[in-house]
Amino acid sequence: MSTQSTAGIDETGTTDHPSRSDGFVRGASELIGGPLGDHAVALDRPAGRESRFWTASRIVLALVCLTLALHWVQKSPCQDGAWQNNVQYTRMCYTDVLALYYAEGLNEGKVPYADHPVEYPVVTGYFMGALGLPVHALGVDNPGINQGRWFYNLNALVLSALAVATVAVILNLRRRRPWDAALFALAPALLLTATVNWDLLAVGLAAFGLFAWARRRPALAGVLLGLAGAAKMWPLFLLGPILVLGLRAGRIRAALTAVGTAVVAVVAVNLPVAIPYVDNWRRFFDLNTERPIDWGTLWYIGRYLDGKISPSAPGDLGPFEWLNAHIGALNWVSYLLFGLACLGVAALGLFAPRRPRLAQLAFLVVAAFLIFSKVWSQQFVLWLLPLAVLARPRWGAFLAWQVAEVCYFTAFYGELLGSVTSRPVFPEGVFVLAASLRLITVAVLCGFVIRDILRPERDAVRATYADDPDGGVLDGADDAPWLPRRRPTASAPEPVTA
Repeated sequence: MSTQSTAGIDETGTTDHPSRSDGFVRGASELIGGPLGDHAVALDRPAGRESRFWTASRIVLALVCLTLALHWVQKSPCQDGAWQNNVQYTRMCYTDVLALYYAEGLNEGKVPYADHPVEYPVVTGYFMGALGLPVHALGVDNPGINQGRWFYNLNALVLSALAVATVAVILNLRRRRPWDAALFALAPALLLTATVNWDLLAVGLAAFGLFAWARRRPALAGVLLGLAGAAKMWPLFLLGPILVLGLRAGRIRAALTAVGTAVVAVVAVNLPVAIPYVDNWRRFFDLNTERPIDWGTLWYIGRYLDGKISPSAPGDLGPFEWLNAHIGALNWVSYLLFGLACLGVAALGLFAPRRPRLAQLAFLVVAAFLIFSKVWSQQFVLWLLPLAVLARPRWGAFLAWQVAEVCYFTAFYGELLGSVTSRPVFPEGVFVLAASLRLITVAVLCGFVIRDILRPERDAVRATYADDPDGGVLDGADDAPWLPRRRPTASAPEPVTA
């Protein structure tokens, strides 16, 4: 059993430098003189020693603040709420946060769920009301102010704070790899989608939950993941990997504690709404059940291909068009594929040569959900960002995925503008190509993570840490007696360029 700190985070040893350990960064560094030298002044020194103010952690925190400031500038053309001449599409600055302030009746002082059905889970609804109702009250007392602008900027401030907190969590989980957090801080997808919706609320809560698990506080981790799952459903999927790895490591009590407290948290925040306002509360579930194939998904790409293949007889529907016409069947096929993917991830977690790290399985589960879901909104990329950083902190494949996300973001707004003006912005098929590239790059990232699991000597994190710095009670644990195997001895990783 490896020796780790009681918090589950190894804080000893030397700091990783990407220009030495990451093949992509090492190659790029040749443009500015090559990798960091042996006698260079390190930005991060061991705890307790005098260091410069601009440590790696502080630089990364400054970078994420810069990214969020640029995001605010990018969204500024839409902040007045006028949105004339399709400015929300031509400037690519649309945000649900501003649009739903009016659509959900917050500008009229309506209380979410009590006075108006809300299309999001309850913690997001609470969040909308907690910020929106005071803005409405301010507008009543000051009729001249732009309530929509105030609401958006207040949300942008809080959501940005959650993004900074997420980076701080990554930095704490990776104290010997602080530059990993720069992947999140500098992600183009963060710059473009940070406040398109309230997804950073769930991202921040889920990050705190993972940190609590790493600190060996499973009950608190469950509460935070439950609250995150009551904001957006996907954080609840992280409980599956915790259960699988807890079973493999013989730490099932801690895993069940996390799952149990998560269930309690979800029920506790839902009941005050679900009991008195059940019809308004069900709006989220009804919408997700009734929605047809949405833009940019695997199913959308399939519908496009259906349209390019001549039917065998007039009136015949291709398989994807048929599913879109039969939403119930589409739902079950999507659930089935996601369920099969989860079974595959569980088998990988139980029978891989060495127990996978928690972040690796978490990334695979959430990525599988997006790949097979009938809805894949532009801001859902935020769900994967911190998990991708923790699961596989390699710059090459990560940047390729981010380029694909930027291409999709641009093509998406071109498609929106073309649909409202009836004048195509891009040639036919460009949007489907962009959606395909996004799907392919996420699938490729999944392939790399699976390869790292099957060949742990290639795992960048285990090249720095003895086991799993995010694992909490799993960190350094041997396999349970019912699953006898000798864990392979860690070896130096092979060079990886992707």
